[in-house]
Amino acid sequence: MPGGAGTFGSTPAEKTAAANTIETELQPNTKRATEHADEATNTAVKGFEDWDTAPGLKKAADAWDGQVKVLMGRLDSEKSALRGVSGLFVRNDIDLDDQFRPIGQSKLHGL
Repeated sequence: MPGGAGTFGSTPAEKTAAANTIETELQPNTKRATEHADEATNTAVKGFEDWDTAPGLKKAADAWDGQVKVLMGRLDSEKSALRGVSGLFVRNDIDLDDQFRPIGQSKLHGL
């Protein structure tokens, strides 16, 4: 909006809360779900070991594990980005303030 004060999509507190949610809920719950799925799949593979189904289940489990690894990496990246961006905005604001401060101080002020 021209001439008006801009707003960010979220506050530093909201970014911190989102990062904390990733760390305390999404990552642990994803890990638990993965472990549960791995246990169930391993049991199924053993139950079908004399069938052609066992290698197919193992292949699907390996693909699942790869996808979970990518997801966990993405969650780590998002968590780090959320925590880092708040500090980046604050440092940027301070730097801009420091750059503009001399402009507001007229050499005529002390005359």
